[in-house]
Amino acid sequence: MKNRIILVSAGAVLLLALFIFGKTSENKPPMPSPSESAIPHINIEKLIKDEKGKLTPQQQLYITSLENAVTRGDVKNQSVAQLDNLANFWKDSVPSFAPYAYFLSESAKLDNSEKKLTFAARLILENMRRETKTDLKVWEAETAADLFERALKLNPDNDDLKVGLGSCYVYGQGMIGDAAQTMKGIQQLLQVVHKDSNNMQAQLVLGIGAVISNQNDKAIERLNKVVAFDPHNLEAVSWLADAYAANGDKASAIKWYEQSKHLVNNPDFTKEVDARIKAINDGSH
Repeated sequence: MKNRIILVSAGAVLLLALFIFGKTSENKPPMPSPSESAIPHINIEKLIKDEKGKLTPQQQLYITSLENAVTRGDVKNQSVAQLDNLANFWKDSVPSFAPYAYFLSESAKLDNSEKKLTFAARLILENMRRETKTDLKVWEAETAADLFERALKLNPDNDDLKVGLGSCYVYGQGMIGDAAQTMKGIQQLLQVVHKDSNNMQAQLVLGIGAVISNQNDKAIERLNKVVAFDPHNLEAVSWLADAYAANGDKASAIKWYEQSKHLVNNPDFTKEVDARIKAINDGSH
């Protein structure tokens, strides 16, 4: 029963994305098991090439001029500027996130400053959380994790960077069924809460990781801590409801599902949550 509840509740994350991040997405399919199907990886260079093929002739000429912008002299700074210009083109002129993220990440890695690495990592992480295409989600998770790791080499004691890195593993491949990635993220996050148990972002992601890995008692403990600190944290409230549902505590699950409805106050969201409540009451999870 627990597994069936969790598969249903995974859809809550996508529904929340509509309200938390403002991006509509299709219903998420059941989370695959890595033992049953390999985690897909995307060829980002091919994706960018395909995207370039869709540009107008004028845009293609502009892109070519940017690609040939590096000359003799200060090659590193010229290359950083070139990558920034390419990133800005894909962000502003032809909005396409994957090419933008690629050039942004390449610029940050070449520049190798904590500020640029952290900015790129956080931006890609946030987009990854609402990405519905699995291969892109995996690429974004791996790219953001790499950037966080580089930033941590520059500032090893930065707990925010550690939380970001752990979040990449949990929200990325962990969310699509890779238990090893979930546990990798949990271990990263535990380093933070062992030092500061009141780091609520770390507690939140640990709670979500616990739900994903069927450790619902731990999830309930951590997520209750988060909602006690911030009763309006929609993500924590929704996952807490899922954790109680997976544990078979119908009354508590319904209580928190009802709370999520009050926080969102949206008819479509209410309809979805009411359907979940009905499924719990009917015992058809």
